[in-house]
Amino acid sequence: MADRVYNVLFLCNGNSARSILAEGILRKDGAGRFNAFSAGSYPKGTVNPLAPKVLASFDYPADGFRSKSWEEFAGPDAPVMDFVFTVCDDAAGETCPVWPGQPMTAHWGISDPAAVEGSDIQKEAAFVTAFRYLKNRISVFTALPLKNLDTIALGTKLREIGRSEGATSPRPSAA
Repeated sequence: MADRVYNVLFLCNGNSARSILAEGILRKDGAGRFNAFSAGSYPKGTVNPLAPKVLASFDYPADGFRSKSWEEFAGPDAPVMDFVFTVCDDAAGETCPVWPGQPMTAHWGISDPAAVEGSDIQKEAAFVTAFRYLKNRISVFTALPLKNLDTIALGTKLREIGRSEGATSPRPSAA
């Protein structure tokens, strides 16, 4: 019998950079074990072109992404999420929709690479750094023995992952 496939949603405000990177990384690194999704509380409507460029440069999926609202994943026809990770501090402090199935949640905040100003090389370097931090976190997550951890232990592990290198501090959560 095959192991269970888990649904994972990465949230950010604009759903144009960090959450897109995370979705792309998990699509490849978690293939067969995880379904990856991303969304935003205030989606920009477009994906920052550096996100798919950096994904492609590391041989990760770089197409099929779109900036979308988290409301798409709160409705009755949406896939039931097992995990929801916020990757920006603003999204961590917002009141999220009620997710069907009551998924495990954690904050994995990193600095916004799209906010970096400077040369094209400096901007792309910020995306590469974000990619590296997210890849490290997702690698630890996908290595967890999910079916062998109880809810409390799993929650602790997920929060620890969010405090790894590159972590930002979340605003106080209203959720």
